[in-house]
Amino acid sequence: MPIVNRVADLTADITAWRRDLHAHPELLFDVHRTAAAVAEKLKAFGCDEVVTGIGRTGVVGVIKGRKGGERVIGLRADMDALPIEEATGLPYASTVPGKMHACGHDGHTAMLLGAARYLAETRNFAGQAVVIFQPAEEGGGGGKEMVDEGMMDRFGITEVYGMHNYPGMPVGQFGIRPGPTMAAADYITIDIEGKGAHAARPHLGIDPVLVGAQIIVAAQSVVARNVDPLKSAVVSIPMFRAGTADNVIPQTVQLRGTVRTLSEEVRVFVEKRLRELVEHTAAAYGAKATFTYRRNYPVLVNHARETGYAAEVAGQIAGAERVDIDLPPMMGAEDFSFMLNARPGAFIWIGNGDSAGLHHPAYNFNDEAIPFGTSYWVKLVETRLKG
Repeated sequence: MPIVNRVADLTADITAWRRDLHAHPELLFDVHRTAAAVAEKLKAFGCDEVVTGIGRTGVVGVIKGRKGGERVIGLRADMDALPIEEATGLPYASTVPGKMHACGHDGHTAMLLGAARYLAETRNFAGQAVVIFQPAEEGGGGGKEMVDEGMMDRFGITEVYGMHNYPGMPVGQFGIRPGPTMAAADYITIDIEGKGAHAARPHLGIDPVLVGAQIIVAAQSVVARNVDPLKSAVVSIPMFRAGTADNVIPQTVQLRGTVRTLSEEVRVFVEKRLRELVEHTAAAYGAKATFTYRRNYPVLVNHARETGYAAEVAGQIAGAERVDIDLPPMMGAEDFSFMLNARPGAFIWIGNGDSAGLHHPAYNFNDEAIPFGTSYWVKLVETRLKG
């Protein structure tokens, strides 16, 4: 089944909504304009219930099918932008200095709004469709806050689905996989205390810069020599804060970085091994080190049955040959993982064509993807909630 005819008719409106959102980006939980626009549209569409303020600034709309039924499906889109200066030169480019929709959340929100409008008009399903508009995906954990506030139980959600655009994948194609799909993202801080000294007399001090450098090099051995080569982990330490003068060995140094893993087993092991390595390396040089490991987003794990449903529906829209059902997992992170930990569901990728990469100043969501993504949402509801 190709793009839904009514969705094709709505594409111009959805595109206009998307471009308006793109011109007015907001960060993290501070998505007040976006959330207000979403809530206003959901009410205008005739949703049976519209609730704001979930997860601080999240919005939820409930659409009841005309056939009754107990099953409730949640569809989630993210609303927040990024602290990046836009460099697209588009007529609808960001009007807010230092902020832009560099990850396509404007497109995700607009496509789900389009689906909500269609579903509220037709109601050709049994049960309820719950459209979820989430703040603070970009590092704020808005998905976790919505779950922690009891969203799943409050709206009786039995399955939940998410979607994200994929630069480099042709428009009109989808990608998905069962099991671990995106990595857990955790953060490390290493505070090293040595003994300051003049650079000309290093033997009178304990150089925390040297200790930090040794730790950075040694940290790579955790992945290279301690983690099973058939499993995945990334340790990156991009921040090294040290010193204020070129002839003074500082007293302290701070390193900051991230750890990415695709299983809880590896996640636990890497934390333990890094802690040992940091503390023992510092001690070997006579310094002290404090290792802080902050867990952030967990591994995003697609449920097998629901992944099958999602792939089948995507195939109805794009053709089965245009749905990659074994897309390689990625080491990026997504807080939709919290929702998949709370309910069975699946996260699918939709092609964005030959665009700049995510989080790049030249990125732009491809409006040609809108009819495919919106059709996927409506057919997912009508297929899973068939009366």
